[in-house]
Amino acid sequence: MSIRIDQIKIRPENDSREALLSEAARRLHISEKDITDLSVVKKSIDARKKPDVFLLYQLAVSVRVNEQKLLKNHHIKNISIYQKKTYKLKTGLSLNGRKRPVIVGLGPAGLFAGLVLAEAGLEPLIIERGKPAAERREDVEHFFRTGVLKPDSNVQFGEGGAGTFSDGKLNTGVHDKNGRNHFVLETFVKYGAPSEILFEAKPHIGTDRLIEVVSEIRKAIIEKGGEVRFNTKMTELCVAGGQITGVKTDKETIDTDTVILAIGHSARDTFRTLYEEKIPMTSKQFAMGFRIEHPQSFINESQYGKKAASYLPAAPYKLAYSKGERGVYSFCMCPGGYVVNASSEPGHLAVNGMSNYGRDSANANSAIVVAVGAGEYDLNDPLGAIEYQRSIEKKAYDLCNGKIPQQLYGDFKADKESSSFGDFESLTKGEHSFANLRGIYSPEIEQAFLTGMEEFDKRIHGFTRYDAILSGVESRTSSPVRIPRDETFQSVVRGLYPCGEGAGYAGGITSAAIDGIKVAEAVINEL
Repeated sequence: MSIRIDQIKIRPENDSREALLSEAARRLHISEKDITDLSVVKKSIDARKKPDVFLLYQLAVSVRVNEQKLLKNHHIKNISIYQKKTYKLKTGLSLNGRKRPVIVGLGPAGLFAGLVLAEAGLEPLIIERGKPAAERREDVEHFFRTGVLKPDSNVQFGEGGAGTFSDGKLNTGVHDKNGRNHFVLETFVKYGAPSEILFEAKPHIGTDRLIEVVSEIRKAIIEKGGEVRFNTKMTELCVAGGQITGVKTDKETIDTDTVILAIGHSARDTFRTLYEEKIPMTSKQFAMGFRIEHPQSFINESQYGKKAASYLPAAPYKLAYSKGERGVYSFCMCPGGYVVNASSEPGHLAVNGMSNYGRDSANANSAIVVAVGAGEYDLNDPLGAIEYQRSIEKKAYDLCNGKIPQQLYGDFKADKESSSFGDFESLTKGEHSFANLRGIYSPEIEQAFLTGMEEFDKRIHGFTRYDAILSGVESRTSSPVRIPRDETFQSVVRGLYPCGEGAGYAGGITSAAIDGIKVAEAVINEL
């Protein structure tokens, strides 16, 4: 048993284990020698009263003295008993003649569902339309250089899913009492991620490291009895009497009565196939907009103050404004990153943001997106949102013949095409060219975007600087559809388990991984 100490403040220039040990002893009114162990539970940056900036720690300490006596000391604030949440995997099971479960998709949801099932002894078969991460990286880099797109191996499709070619952000709003969140982080660390993701308030791995990590998790699944087939695309679900009986792929028919559908938010052709097969689904609201770039040094000074900006890591930001039904917010903010051509369909263009682990490029970028829904497509048409997405991405592609269309924010306001960058240049993965982005979205969405930007400028002064760079379009913020499931995590088609971001139940790497774990638990209970 340990004691948790909250709200320990350390100045960044004094950050060290010795400083934490000294402050912990002072807070507990004991000698440093009475502390037998100290670990960081959580670490964040407190810049609310800049230029007075602190590192804010939550610590777990073991002591020689009686913990209960310390807790009864009313002069000590912000301490409590600490018990680490431990997620316990089920092991030692077997199929006992049952058909092995099939997982469609090897993004975070499919990856962690596969790991949990393999650990349990249920020998999952995972099919993935794309390639292993290392080969996928070669295809993506070739696309960035040449513009030649491989529809099944790109920023959206392949081992690791869309999050692999992003910032690798692992923060989530999911509150899980069973320790699944920490299990996800521990698993990433076990297979190569940096250990600080276990306690950083806003953990990230970075694309450069995440590619290797997801590959190692896949190898572990195989070592534990699972199987992964790449370049294998699901073409049809086999259903009889309201029950899954198999999966057809572009190579064979797989006999199974359990399918975890973890296809990701960009599998538009698969959504259409499911719709035509009468799998229940609904369209849902999501958000679309542009990606914006600023100098990272400008964001650092705004968030930390000039002095602290010189030695603290690249600063993120999070912004939101809502008036009526048109919420506007930042999404997938990438400190020290790049704007990425994230297209996955020929003749259509979408962008995303990407950072490596070091977050060491000169620019910050983030999506600034506006809520879309009933005003843009028929919510009663399950494929309506997808078709709206496609129409916007087609406009973006046509503007510059497949290159990322860009415009200075000041020129966007003035409704004129840009001709040159201002005090800094764009950092992209993929070719880019100037265009006028006005007219891609409706006047109502454009006005909501502009209003949101002006509100954000009140919080980060200079956010609307003339030479801030817009890139179009940010259209893949979340799945445009939801595939309903019941309390057993199954569709009305029994044996079909909609899962993760593509099915409408997650919104990032960690939440998708957690959903994959929950669905795997449901499969274990059923089997």
